[in-house]
Amino acid sequence: MKIIISLLLVIFLISGIQPVSGQPANKKSDPFISAVVKKRIDSMLSNFIDEGKTAGLSALIFEKGKEVYFNAFGYADKEANVRMNRSTIVRIFSMTKPVTGVALMTLYEKGAFQLDDPLAKYAPEFSNMQVYKGVDANGKIMLEPARRPITIRDITRHTAGFPGTDIPALATLVKNADAFNPNNSLTQMAAKLASVPLQFHPGDEWLYGPSVDVQAYLVERISGKPFDQYIQEIILDPLGMIHTHYVVPEKDKKQFAAIYFRSNEGALSRVPDEQASTFNLKNWKLKPGGWGLTSTLDDYTKFAQMLVNKGALGKVRILKPETVALMATNQLPDTLTKRSWLPGKGNVGFGIDFAVRVGPPASREETNGATGEFYWDGAASTLFWVDPVNEITAVLFTQLFPYDQVKLHKTFRDAVYGVYSPSTAKNK
Repeated sequence: MKIIISLLLVIFLISGIQPVSGQPANKKSDPFISAVVKKRIDSMLSNFIDEGKTAGLSALIFEKGKEVYFNAFGYADKEANVRMNRSTIVRIFSMTKPVTGVALMTLYEKGAFQLDDPLAKYAPEFSNMQVYKGVDANGKIMLEPARRPITIRDITRHTAGFPGTDIPALATLVKNADAFNPNNSLTQMAAKLASVPLQFHPGDEWLYGPSVDVQAYLVERISGKPFDQYIQEIILDPLGMIHTHYVVPEKDKKQFAAIYFRSNEGALSRVPDEQASTFNLKNWKLKPGGWGLTSTLDDYTKFAQMLVNKGALGKVRILKPETVALMATNQLPDTLTKRSWLPGKGNVGFGIDFAVRVGPPASREETNGATGEFYWDGAASTLFWVDPVNEITAVLFTQLFPYDQVKLHKTFRDAVYGVYSPSTAKNK
């Protein structure tokens, strides 16, 4: 358990493809996901399995409200000879974050808070935060008061200043605080997290971390309901996401995928179940907002379809269109230049719990997609995106560590959109 939790914290930290621009099809009646594109996706996914890059893959794409692609390759559990299929349940890790963000924004719509409110107004644990300045000649940590309070906007865009593991002195404090021990409640998690100095002043940098777990705590504080109960009642049940849980039910365990680790030499090995599955097979006290949910392709597609439909799925409305638009708008000012590894995602900013594509790729080496899309991924190399330009949602599932070292996401996007070509790109 310690190994998988540590891994989570660290992480919280095609041949034959012709150039395509990622713009809508030439005619309104023409489908974007054409027969040629489907064949490309099939070839790409099957090649990844044949080459031993991962054990199992599945993908589901909707266009204009209709399913236009599904296929699955390889194994959900190779040792048990269980094929990857539509009912496979996977750990979505950080793809939990957008669910948490939607939950928080349902309270925003009710006027429960403003984005620029101080976090401490609702969570006093985060009052009077101190910021790391370095260590003195004796190795003692030096601190200074934060120049301004952490705001709710900060925790939705990862600019709060919560420390990572790259500064040894702070990493030791993070480890000793043990905020993400699964026996902690969200209240205990928040208190322990608030006891650790910030790595930088709020708003000064982008640094991926536990901000979304603090969002879950905020949802709990404001709503007066346990976080998992709130998302069940407000998101999962209304959308019919009946296979999305923190704890996999006994009846569904046979569909629960194994996790595989790929070595530097390319060998796949199964992560022991006692490490890979412990969190999701026991009802731990901690229900994190940043990770922890399990889901199926169809369930998560319902969530993505709600977003591409501007907050509604059929007759069910979760958010207002203007709220979804706000979430899908880059919240990072141009003056914020320290962005950790976010530039590695391509030409993106960050909205409210999503990366937001702000322009076409600068080169064919970058991940392709349509300007205006928003998306996120998970530690076990899962991925989803919402493309409002083409009215597309895509969900890609696998269970592979380390996170996407085989360039699965880029290759899948190239199969969908084509290899980016600046000469033909007309992204909107």
